[in-house]
Amino acid sequence: MEFLDEKLDDYVNAHTSPESEVLSDLNRQTHIKVLQPRMLSGHLQGRTLSLFSKMMQPKRILEIGTYTGYSAICLAEGLKEEGQLITIDLNYELEEMVKEYVNKAGFSNQIEMKVGDAMEIIPTLDKNFDLVFIDADKSNYSNYYDLLIDDLPSGAIIIADNVLWSGKVIQATKKNDVDTEALKIFNKKIQDDHRVENVLLPIRDGLMVIRKK
Repeated sequence: MEFLDEKLDDYVNAHTSPESEVLSDLNRQTHIKVLQPRMLSGHLQGRTLSLFSKMMQPKRILEIGTYTGYSAICLAEGLKEEGQLITIDLNYELEEMVKEYVNKAGFSNQIEMKVGDAMEIIPTLDKNFDLVFIDADKSNYSNYYDLLIDDLPSGAIIIADNVLWSGKVIQATKKNDVDTEALKIFNKKIQDDHRVENVLLPIRDGLMVIRKK
């Protein structure tokens, strides 16, 4: 997942605005208490998501894949005062931790967590989102995109995480490596979709930034 030389990566982080005390604590507690802490967005990616949101000042955000709530809090930092963020995750065991830190960050009235299958939940939502962040099961990235893209307003931004998949996307797909193959298909789908414009940013594990025309 880490592509830069360690010293250069340290320099990048040292010249990026710091995360808040709440996010720093959430980062630390995720590494102490939760399996696969590398799934956390972390400092650089978190500040990137926050800056995108602050530049857009969205009224409605959808996040697919909550984990411990770090990225949701980062994205919520740019919400309009009356704005709302809906975040979806299958893991009910992390719901209490998410709500604790969302409350500590001061976003309990703006962030709503829905626990369940995103493929079932998304069709029930009003899809008039300004910003969407996809960071869930890789095999469904294309399906999430298809559920949303037609109904999103012009100018809406979708950001998909992990699209470089530790560099596996430029290697021959190994037998039964469903996630890598799904990400290759997703990346090609976006590149070939004339309804959008896109840029793949090599930030951390790769962020595909997509704007609906």
